[in-house]
Amino acid sequence: MSRSELKDSLRRPLRNLRLSVTDRCNLRCAYCMPEEEYSWLPSREILSFEEISALVDSFVALGVKKVRLTGGEPLVRRDLPVLVKLLAGKPLDELAMTTNGVLLGEHAVALKQAGLQRVTISLDTLQRERFHKLTRRDQLPQVLEGIAAAGAAGFSGIKLDTVLTRGVNDDEIEALLEFAGRHEAELRFIEYMDVGGATRWSMEQVISAKELLSRLSARFGVIEPLPGRGSAPAERFRLADGRVFGVIASTTQPFCSACDRARLTADGHWFTCLYSTGGTDLKAVLRGGASADELESVIRNVWEARSDRGAEQRLALRSRGPLASAAELRREPHLEMHTRGG
Repeated sequence: MSRSELKDSLRRPLRNLRLSVTDRCNLRCAYCMPEEEYSWLPSREILSFEEISALVDSFVALGVKKVRLTGGEPLVRRDLPVLVKLLAGKPLDELAMTTNGVLLGEHAVALKQAGLQRVTISLDTLQRERFHKLTRRDQLPQVLEGIAAAGAAGFSGIKLDTVLTRGVNDDEIEALLEFAGRHEAELRFIEYMDVGGATRWSMEQVISAKELLSRLSARFGVIEPLPGRGSAPAERFRLADGRVFGVIASTTQPFCSACDRARLTADGHWFTCLYSTGGTDLKAVLRGGASADELESVIRNVWEARSDRGAEQRLALRSRGPLASAAELRREPHLEMHTRGG
């Protein structure tokens, strides 16, 4: 089998790498980091930019075409444009970043100049008081500044991600769509997921894709599904007035059969599923003196044995609660969504 044909046991290719550059975050969003303090990864274990670059080379050699920088909040990692420049020189179809936007106003120009191609910005509310309650930080103005700065820096195809939660922000659906339109951004509604730090998750809080589309149809009329989703997590739709939005229905309509994503934590642990309870320590392999061929062999063997269908398995449970308790997450921080890049 050639490198370009690497497939897992369910014939899914390895095409996307979500690369967490830090487990730290400057917000405390209720659905991701509901506690104020966490068990952080030791600084000595965090991969250097050179180590990240070497690992990305191995993933690219095995078929990865898209890399997305995540966290935690990636922009709290010092000198991130330096890493972006390293990665921008690799044969990738896309180099992107997901951010909460708080620091984006300061760094948008440098990131664009370094070679970052796309940004996705989390935006769960347009109400300052609600933002403060959701994140325990009064920084909505900085997020809005970051969104404007991304456009001014020349980023196109900006996406805004909204985690919808019943009784929390589902009264802002129309306002968020209008805001995205004014900023020439595409809004993506995300179902509230039961992973990592979502220790207070319940199915009753989930606004399903079906319910969301029903609400939007009642308000805007016929909604047209758009073709060409491929392995993308979001299904895209067009309103009658031409506005396009996406829905990521990981909770109620899993897309495991098309999942081509790998997740690498800031300390080099590789997870083949967001719901995985165990990963592969690639940092140990790398720091143990493995050659590029040996590193690629480890990645190849793990991917070819992969059979993850985590979201589908969760959906099939009769009784479904949070994936992990706060105590479990303290014992094993690699289970945290903010550690493995969401």
